[in-house]
Amino acid sequence: MSLGGFSMFDLYKVEAEQHGRALSDGLVALETATDPALVEPLMRAAHSIKGAARIVGFELVVTLAHAMEDCLVRLQRAQESIVPARVDQLLKGTDLLVLSAQVTEAEVASWSAQHAAVIEHLARSLQQPASSRAPAPAPAPATAPSTANAPAPAPTSAQAATPTQPNASTHDATTPARTTSATQVAHSPADGAPTPSSTVAGKPAAGESSVMVRSRNLDRLMRLSGEGMVEARRLDAMRARLRAIRTRERVLEDLFDRRRQRKEVSDLDFEQAHAAIRSEVALLEADLQAHLRRTEELSTTLHHEAIDCRMRPFGDACLTIPRTVRDLARSLDKDATAHLEGQSVSVDRDILRKLEAPLTHLVRNALDHGIESRADRMSSGKRAQATLRVSAVHQAGMLVVEVADDGRGIDLAKLRTIIVQRNLSTPELVARMSDREVTEFLFLPGFSTAKSVTDLSGRGVGLDVVQSTVHEVGGSVEVHTEPGRGTTFRMRLPVTLSVLRAAIVSIAGEPYAMPLARMERIDRLEHHALEHVEGRLAARVNDEVIGLVRGDELLGIPGEIESGTLAVVSLRTRQCTLGVIVDGFLGEEDVVVQPLDERLGTVPHVSSASVRQSGELVLILDVDAMAIDAARRLDEGTLRGATAGIEDAGRRVRRVLVVEDSLTVREVERQMLVRAGYQVDVAVDGLDGWNALQRERYDLVLSDVDMPRMNGLDLVRRIRADRRLALLPVVMVSYKDREEDRLAGLDAGATAYLTKGAFHDRTLLDTVADLIDTSRE
Repeated sequence: MSLGGFSMFDLYKVEAEQHGRALSDGLVALETATDPALVEPLMRAAHSIKGAARIVGFELVVTLAHAMEDCLVRLQRAQESIVPARVDQLLKGTDLLVLSAQVTEAEVASWSAQHAAVIEHLARSLQQPASSRAPAPAPAPATAPSTANAPAPAPTSAQAATPTQPNASTHDATTPARTTSATQVAHSPADGAPTPSSTVAGKPAAGESSVMVRSRNLDRLMRLSGEGMVEARRLDAMRARLRAIRTRERVLEDLFDRRRQRKEVSDLDFEQAHAAIRSEVALLEADLQAHLRRTEELSTTLHHEAIDCRMRPFGDACLTIPRTVRDLARSLDKDATAHLEGQSVSVDRDILRKLEAPLTHLVRNALDHGIESRADRMSSGKRAQATLRVSAVHQAGMLVVEVADDGRGIDLAKLRTIIVQRNLSTPELVARMSDREVTEFLFLPGFSTAKSVTDLSGRGVGLDVVQSTVHEVGGSVEVHTEPGRGTTFRMRLPVTLSVLRAAIVSIAGEPYAMPLARMERIDRLEHHALEHVEGRLAARVNDEVIGLVRGDELLGIPGEIESGTLAVVSLRTRQCTLGVIVDGFLGEEDVVVQPLDERLGTVPHVSSASVRQSGELVLILDVDAMAIDAARRLDEGTLRGATAGIEDAGRRVRRVLVVEDSLTVREVERQMLVRAGYQVDVAVDGLDGWNALQRERYDLVLSDVDMPRMNGLDLVRRIRADRRLALLPVVMVSYKDREEDRLAGLDAGATAYLTKGAFHDRTLLDTVADLIDTSRE
């Protein structure tokens, strides 16, 4: 049976997932409050799933939901107490119900056979009196197929109580049972597998995503669509009136012709004909203005409604957090509660879906590393129960998400020691780093402060995933910690991917849009505030000296800096803040992102375009690319001052290209090589280095491995594939010191692979000298 192209089993899956979430949230709340009055909505949820499963013939789910419903009835009637062991069993049953919503109709039989033992064992346990101890382990259910967005599983000890994450497309498509009713507008199975109902006419093709849209959104869209049709039909009437005006205008022409032929035409005839045309034109102009205003209002409202259909409440990404905190805290013998804020804040569904994994990583990280045991908290004067706060708020046109704990905080002294012990940097460099620079090491792949490997931590996987995911959607993440008081991870993200909150700046007399998410601040500086530091133009902004680059030079367009105050846009790279001088700041706007025509190819420093409210075209700048280019230009300015006069008439100075995205490491390498007598140019990532190799001739390349845009492995592969550069020596220098990392570098084509601990001695300089001498022979 199908309904509008959707099978009954499709509807069962939606209902099982929605009620499963309600069960999970309600059971966690029930355990905390131990109030039998909270049981009634849980009974309804279990009963609804049972009824839906019976309709589609999912008998094993009927058995489980019936056993859960009976158990909940006893809890409501106070025939047994609400104890953690019983809640564990009910949560495990909830996980299985949600898991059943991930299978296709064709997989019901195999899924039932696979989970029969577990469900039958659990159903019997639910009929027996619960003990205060944890329930005896049952045969482990088969895990659900993993998805790209599913967070890592909970520890084995809590596996029975760990919420099963729905797949990405299903989660994206649903709302909790307590929210406004929704109407399904597009749906297909997430895995694209054929089902018995997949041959129904009108069924969406496999691979299409499914969404749920609130009915009130569709009602508003339908109303706006109808009003738009009415407004469009008014144009036919206006066209008829224009034809009438044309007829009267011909009458007036005829009068002129008769007058030229000296026939009798009175002035009154002229005035009447002219007045009629003038009156009709005035009326038509008024109608056209009203039509344009109404059309503009409709199009604006329609656009906002379309965007609103893409928005979901932030709470949808937090549905499993209370359950996760409860389960992991118990498995770690800690006491913690989740406090959610800003659940109604609207977020683009694509961003929300990508937020699930980072939020899960940060919650697990806080429970494992940040929050202390009950005894430790009480001995330090804290409440025995820790609080893990997850919040969201719209701030300056951006979505700011925080995951904060009131635990022990990050031991920055220990972190500095680990960085040195692992040869990630030298003691001198680490001592000079700010706390913010030190915490950046937490996001390195493979970096972990855990002493041992467990199910929760120690593998160095987690925070690098958080950072890469946040960067993927155009956001940033930073850490704030206070020893003894806790740690906060703050993510700044765009609210939606289709509309961008941007600052409109003027460069060389033209408007450009710069995404606010990538900007630190905008300042106005007097000319006398500028200074030259080591040959670079710089200024002190917010108690920090930053290098300055003119925006027109970055974009390669002619421009002049006017006298008076300068507008400076501060851009933060991973290692420093840079300033871009612009003509002026024209304000903030929400711009609709439009991709560039493919025929334009890659336009330097431009990511997309938009049309302003005034109808003016504005290019949206790629701020990351601008920051990288600005850093390179500033470094090149320093090098020109530092290396002038090195070459002499007697010999050619050997040239080395340093490719490194860390400003601190890049400067250390540059200074070491300059002191050794080499002429050094720098590039801030692999793509920048590749472009430099196309322009200039070098005797050796010194490259990092992990860099944005193009990493070191891809760079060396390109070098080896180029006939002109194939024999160029390439030395890779990386934090990674594992044997497999060294072999990966050498297999890619590197001549030598060194760790950044080589800064401690002459290993780096000796290697460079040997390779350059060898290449000269």
